[in-house]
Amino acid sequence: MEIISFSNGILKLLDQRKLPFATEYLLCRNYQETIAAIKNMAVRGAPAISIAGAYAVAQAAEGGYDTGRAGEEIISARPTAVDLANAVNFMLSGISEEKEPEALAREWEQTVYENCKSLCRHGAALIKPRSTVLTHCNTGPLAAGKYGTALGAIIQAHKEGKNPFVLVDETRPRFQGALTSWELLQEGIPHKVIVDSAAASLMGGGEVNLIMVGADRICKNGDFANKIGTYSLAILAKHHGIPFYVLAPSSTLSSVEKGENIIIEQRDEREVLEPMGKSAYNEKTRALNYAFDVTPGELVTAFVTEKGVFEKPHKLE
Repeated sequence: MEIISFSNGILKLLDQRKLPFATEYLLCRNYQETIAAIKNMAVRGAPAISIAGAYAVAQAAEGGYDTGRAGEEIISARPTAVDLANAVNFMLSGISEEKEPEALAREWEQTVYENCKSLCRHGAALIKPRSTVLTHCNTGPLAAGKYGTALGAIIQAHKEGKNPFVLVDETRPRFQGALTSWELLQEGIPHKVIVDSAAASLMGGGEVNLIMVGADRICKNGDFANKIGTYSLAILAKHHGIPFYVLAPSSTLSSVEKGENIIIEQRDEREVLEPMGKSAYNEKTRALNYAFDVTPGELVTAFVTEKGVFEKPHKLE
């Protein structure tokens, strides 16, 4: 299924807000509409939004806008995920050398796909036959345009005949677990969805063999930002002696030294208070809605990029 495509200045996105109930596409005719799609999570997942961001810069350039200013707007759409900023900077650097904007964006897109394909193979090698893998948020092809990261490695392991079973965190407040389940159903991979708070009991009961998650930004010391709830999984995994792997392309690496310096995006409180668009709380109730948390690098068993599997973050570059 096509997730991202670009033609005649129009970015066509599979609208992830409508899944798993409907398969609809969103057409972004200019860079402002692409920014809105990124902000509103019609497209989401660090690699996928980086591709959308690259095409947004191309749209701005072809529309005669100031690409530097447009680049700042694009980056601010989702400030935690560094892939987006790296994509924009790649585009601006190429444009300054008078390279053709659309060709640059296509180059970035293909590099993301190639890197994700490679890291999925490295990640699949970590999954033993008939393992139960717990994953958080959505990290399949939907989140990367093609192949995926953590979920992509699980899909690759399935294709290799390893028969993994997947425990899918529902991942509140936006229920990205529904997207993960949808992708697993497409691949015929057995799985069950669990509420986020069930993970500890399942680990304690010996029902989890390993955990695989993605990342939106990896710091130089190995601290990384990912979907809210990842930090608690890492602590639980450490306590129970369960391998905890982080899978992300090298474009996720950041110049930021450590996690405390990462800007954490706060999103609309209605995502918490109105699950599935219907209020579950008194109208006077307020919510705190951090989109990400930061996990210390010391809790990570290994990082997986297109270059291989690394226990030490300084070897990622």
